[in-house]
Amino acid sequence: MRDLHPLTAGVRPASPSLIRTPGIPVLPPGTERYRVRGGGSLVMRVEAGDQVMVTDLEGGQACELSFLDEAGRFLAAGLGLPFTTAADGLKACLAGNDDGARRTRAALARRGADLASAGAARLFGEGSRPGERAEFTIQGQGLLIAVAPGAVMLPDAQDTATPIELRVRRSRLVRDYAAALPEPLADPIEDIRIRAATASAYVVRAGDFIQVIDVYGRQCTDFQAFSARKVDKGLDLALDSTVTRTLLGRSYPVPGLPSKAFDRDFEPLVEIVQDTVGRHDAFATACNSRYYDDMGYPGHVNCTENFNAALAPYGIAARKGWEALNYFYNTAIDHTNQLYLDEPWSRPGDYVLMRALTDLVCVSSSCPDDIDAANGWDPTDIHIRTFSGKETFSRAVAIRMTPDADPELTRETAFHPRLSALTRDYVEYRGYWLPNRFAATGPVEEYWACREKAVVIDLSPLRKFEVTGPDAEALLQYCLTRDVRKLSTGQVVYSAMCYDHGGMIDDGTLFRLGDRNFRWIGGDDASGLWLREQAEKMGFKAWVRSSTDQMHNIAVQGPASRDILKDIIWTAPRQLTIAELEWFRFTVGRIGGFEGAPVVVSRTGYTGELGYEVFCHPKDAVAVFDAVWQAGQPHGLKPMGLEALDMVRIEAGLVFANHEFTDQTDPFEAGIGFTVPLKSKTDDFIGRTALIERKEHPRHRLVGLDVQSNDAVGHGDCIHIGRAQVGVVTSATRSPILGKTIALARIDVTHAAVGTAVEIGKLDGHQKRLPAIIVPLSHYDPQKTRPRA
Repeated sequence: MRDLHPLTAGVRPASPSLIRTPGIPVLPPGTERYRVRGGGSLVMRVEAGDQVMVTDLEGGQACELSFLDEAGRFLAAGLGLPFTTAADGLKACLAGNDDGARRTRAALARRGADLASAGAARLFGEGSRPGERAEFTIQGQGLLIAVAPGAVMLPDAQDTATPIELRVRRSRLVRDYAAALPEPLADPIEDIRIRAATASAYVVRAGDFIQVIDVYGRQCTDFQAFSARKVDKGLDLALDSTVTRTLLGRSYPVPGLPSKAFDRDFEPLVEIVQDTVGRHDAFATACNSRYYDDMGYPGHVNCTENFNAALAPYGIAARKGWEALNYFYNTAIDHTNQLYLDEPWSRPGDYVLMRALTDLVCVSSSCPDDIDAANGWDPTDIHIRTFSGKETFSRAVAIRMTPDADPELTRETAFHPRLSALTRDYVEYRGYWLPNRFAATGPVEEYWACREKAVVIDLSPLRKFEVTGPDAEALLQYCLTRDVRKLSTGQVVYSAMCYDHGGMIDDGTLFRLGDRNFRWIGGDDASGLWLREQAEKMGFKAWVRSSTDQMHNIAVQGPASRDILKDIIWTAPRQLTIAELEWFRFTVGRIGGFEGAPVVVSRTGYTGELGYEVFCHPKDAVAVFDAVWQAGQPHGLKPMGLEALDMVRIEAGLVFANHEFTDQTDPFEAGIGFTVPLKSKTDDFIGRTALIERKEHPRHRLVGLDVQSNDAVGHGDCIHIGRAQVGVVTSATRSPILGKTIALARIDVTHAAVGTAVEIGKLDGHQKRLPAIIVPLSHYDPQKTRPRA
């Protein structure tokens, strides 16, 4: 009945604030999310009443679950599920030497577990669909061990191992501290609990490791350190963020951590070894009394006063505000150069691992800020563990493969043992460490080796997806712009993948391994997710399973590449030899002979030269590299890093994601309109209608620029005719073979004609201009005669 009372009619009801898409850390209270890598394992502490949901993310992947009680016994009763296997997957996983295997072995050893008596419940398997789930409730206190087992995948096979997701809903929102602590990375020297809103000081010896753990998640901590020998002399020269940014070339504060941190004497005190979050800051001082006074909370406990009290026994003078490495703070600088903060990204058990570069006096806090979002409005404990310098920890930082994914730690490729002997200059690329340049050569010499002789490049981070099933061809025909039905077994095609509005998701190459068997190789995890989503949406009977971890690859590029490979790649009589392999074809072979390491070799590349890509399982990577390296020495083979690779691909007019294209750029604007055969491909595909319209009414065109200046030009530089901006530089380099600066640029179609004079804006775009001329997209070998040779 309608309310007609004058004091209540039309009164606005109470309502909560709504979030359509919660931020990454926002899971239901007490719920934690974990990812078990294909072929890997995970251990976590659980207790009675914890609810576990296991998901086969990509389909066709088995999962083994074991339970170990506090006495070190494998008990099916702890899972509430029967053991159906002797935990063969766990045993195979523990035979490896990766970080996950070492951590699981150590957890079992601490409890005296007998692996011979291990059992496991087996879920999912060959026929499971993507997203298939199983749920159960833990029946006792102990360790839950999850394994995503998988055998070695041959390069021409498709039996890959893929991730499993675990979600754990805790029976208690606030677990006791011992139960909440994650398993140690190794045997600790010290375990230090820093209770909420307090700070503690501690001593660490040179070479030892310091792990700072966010126990319950979304809790900030300040870290400060001093050289112990200077403290003994009465000097309290703390870590200094300004000095650190200056020495490392970080001229402006950005979220994340420096590789090293220096004191005011320019002495490095700590280096960052692992960071599972990737979102921190060193912008401002640790919280202090002035901050809380100004916010209307006089007398509020603060990190600075807690630091002062903890450091006093070491004779370190008190300060009104301490600089610090501010771990887990989600702080940034906005577009108006203002400092702002939001809730931390850190999850329960996230950590930063450092190595002491000299004897240190350290101090860490649990930030007491409960008046804003800095600690998720609820300060909790921080834990410090120290480990012997004799332990081995791989360097890694947290990377989100897609914006809505959980962070994963970067890894080394299988070729790292050989390439790391040639350089220490590595950069993170798509979750892996890749060489940037090599010490004995440098990018210019590497460049000339590619143009005149041959180079070897590690491209293992390329994303590989096995697309199989009765509807595999139909799925790819629907999702790719190229006509997949025209592709024969043994052929490769370069294609774009688009959204409905015509914007690009990714570009990549498609290998046809059989009638119902394909391999998509792109640059982004989003392409595999998109294929899987469309298969489910359209009801296609097709599986899209990631195989990046099972398939690492090097590119052998340059005029001598064929001569290097033709004598070391053995192929069966029914397969093409390297000498017979044509452009955009692949063959299956082995290194050296019938018993050699299996490989797939494609005549493809990203350099504009004759070249090949060699794919193998990671276990064979060293043998493959050694064979290529040895065969290449008489031909002048050199290693090539990412700096030189960028030079050759820009010269050849080859596009790069987030430079030449984004999800707002269609293939025509990205300069790869040839991948969209609108006339000859009669089957419908995603984005077709939009692409027809975009082709008929283009707004931008990708062009080449000859820059008539020796000044540096960079991605994002504005392009002007007079005062009007008409385009933007997408990529630029100094071309050694052309002897000038060149660029790729996206230009308004009204000014995109070859020969048009434009100006590249520097400074604010108007105070400094560099003249340039529009030229065809490919500065070097525009007819692609060299890769076709």
